[in-house]
Amino acid sequence: MRVYNSLSRTKEEFVPREPDKVAMYVCGPTVYNHIHIGNARTFLSFDVIRRYLVHKGYDVRFIQNVTDVDDKIINRANEEGRSAAEVAEEYTAAFISAMRALDVEDPTERPLATETIPAMISMIERLIERGHAYAVGGDVYFSVRSFPGYGKLSGRDIDEMHTQARVDADERKRDPLDFALWKAAKPGEPHWPGPWGEGRPGWHIECSAMSEIELGLPLDIHGGGSDLIFPHHENEIAQSEAATGLVFANYWLHGGMLQINSEKMSKSLGNFTLLKDVLERYNATVIRLLMLQTHYRSSLDFSDTRLDETIHAYNRLANLLRNLRWARDLAVCGMGVPPDALVGLRASIEAAREKFEFEMDDDFNTAGALAAVFELAKAGNSFLADYQSDLCEDDRLVLLEAEDVVVSRLGVLGIQISPDETCCYPHEVVDLARDLAGYQASDPDGAVGALLATRAAARSAKDFARADAVRDGLTPFGFHIEDTPQGARVIYRSQE
Repeated sequence: MRVYNSLSRTKEEFVPREPDKVAMYVCGPTVYNHIHIGNARTFLSFDVIRRYLVHKGYDVRFIQNVTDVDDKIINRANEEGRSAAEVAEEYTAAFISAMRALDVEDPTERPLATETIPAMISMIERLIERGHAYAVGGDVYFSVRSFPGYGKLSGRDIDEMHTQARVDADERKRDPLDFALWKAAKPGEPHWPGPWGEGRPGWHIECSAMSEIELGLPLDIHGGGSDLIFPHHENEIAQSEAATGLVFANYWLHGGMLQINSEKMSKSLGNFTLLKDVLERYNATVIRLLMLQTHYRSSLDFSDTRLDETIHAYNRLANLLRNLRWARDLAVCGMGVPPDALVGLRASIEAAREKFEFEMDDDFNTAGALAAVFELAKAGNSFLADYQSDLCEDDRLVLLEAEDVVVSRLGVLGIQISPDETCCYPHEVVDLARDLAGYQASDPDGAVGALLATRAAARSAKDFARADAVRDGLTPFGFHIEDTPQGARVIYRSQE
């Protein structure tokens, strides 16, 4: 298995510090608001990376922190007239709820910054003792030039950074590049006792202390969004390696940024989208499926249009699984599928297995892995279209194999497809059911049920025009009515 290491800027063979075990740390949220869809993309990406490592047989200890003391939290609390702790508690709970709604697995541990302050103070004291930090009037700063490797992750030149930093330099610093490890208490802000007086930790020291406590050094994997490379991750490396003399992390993985309708997401552009709002309109599986169609390191264009397109992709997979199960249940009376056709489907199944592993072993290429599943889906649908009526009892095993590969490989990606129901009938079917079936509710699934009942009644009454109207009304949305010995069912028919 090979991963792209942001530190070396190359793909490297993944070799953990202990055989069969992985120590993985991913920077978590600063809890001052609901998380936006860009945050969600990062957390989803590392959820899938973790899931795949487990699939490969690794025992993964996955740590994700929560920054529950920060300037943004304090500012929000002041604006709303409540304590910073109340703000942090509310949005920590909201974050956990949103992650679970997106089917992101809980980390092994989720340490809070406010519960790890003694460890941060201890690390700061080590840095001072080693000549890498200094106290000034209750504040403590890290001396950037005391660490020769500064800039190795971001690729920035320290002298160029020095020139840029001089503009807004704090005169108390020895160097404009130095950054805060401990901030002296200010009126109305949360604070804790420290050797340098009452205060609170700087943002960067939090992750250094928490990751060392939870995982030890070196970490196998340190992850986060690419926007954290500088200064946050650069500063983490400097602090941790200066304090311990050890390599901080062996592999640095960074996720690409998310755009909304091909534009950078920002509050100023009015396209700042919260995950909770998207989850109100779209199924979590559809959101995951869309995000995983793009490699985690690449930029992702996110829009309602793409989500709607992804609904069709979901329905293709659900339809395949439904058809496989129906065919398997009915495979009792045919003459048998020609041997070469069975060989062809089994070859497609094996190809999907191999391609999935190959793509995921290549820096967790979920786009390629999903393509392998969709290629099998296409082969499976083609097989059923040609040979469903020929299936006999002996042919059921190949159908089970195809179903197992689709379900299990999607499961590795955290994608759960229900073959028993089609995901997300468009809301337009409610209007169709209101016109043709007198449907009064607003549930699309109920609307489709009402349409099927109306069609059955119309056919019994030989009102074929009405029955055809139901059938024709569903067709523009990609849905078709199929009559079987067990009754009518609605299927999604792909345009492949």
